[in-house]
Amino acid sequence: MLKIYGFARVNKGARGYTRDLRVLWALEEMALPYEVVGIDHPNKELDSPSYRALNPFGQIPAIDDDGVVVTESGAILLYLARKSGKLLPRDLAGEAQVLRWSIAALNTIEVPVLSLWFVNLNGGKGTKPSEALHDWADMRLKQLDGWLADRQFIATDDFTVADILMTHVLGAGTGQELLKPHANIRAYRARCTERPAWKKTLEAYLARVEGT
Repeated sequence: MLKIYGFARVNKGARGYTRDLRVLWALEEMALPYEVVGIDHPNKELDSPSYRALNPFGQIPAIDDDGVVVTESGAILLYLARKSGKLLPRDLAGEAQVLRWSIAALNTIEVPVLSLWFVNLNGGKGTKPSEALHDWADMRLKQLDGWLADRQFIATDDFTVADILMTHVLGAGTGQELLKPHANIRAYRARCTERPAWKKTLEAYLARVEGT
């Protein structure tokens, strides 16, 4: 059975934002059987030799699919989509759009948004670097908001793995203030997070990490 290495315990401030949620959500949408291998972050299990043998960077998530080890949330989702034939168009043109927007989520959007969060978290709020990052993030969000003006989903007419990645990226570390001016993004995130698979995933995740 496919194993996903996800958090069993994680610091309170990170709960609900960790990247294993992207994979768990995808697995739920795809109705694929899996087993969660819980990793205790506060006890530094990410640094254990056994986990570093799977992921040299010591990051969550990772999967082991009968000996096929994949790390990096975007790579995992695309692998699972190709394996299952779900959340990814079968035609080359449609697949190209999902690849395009998956990479955009993890690069064009996540980099400025997460960088801003990190700088502010470490005492940089109000500094010139923070202001520059805010302007960069806001520019990209404004452009994304325009793209979503007449679209239900980010890459195709159907929900795909690109939507899982984009939705989670937009929810992690940005704070509601950054998204406030962008009504199309907020409506898009609401559509995606209302999906039953996401609600079920988040509920099970919180029960696991908060119950330990």
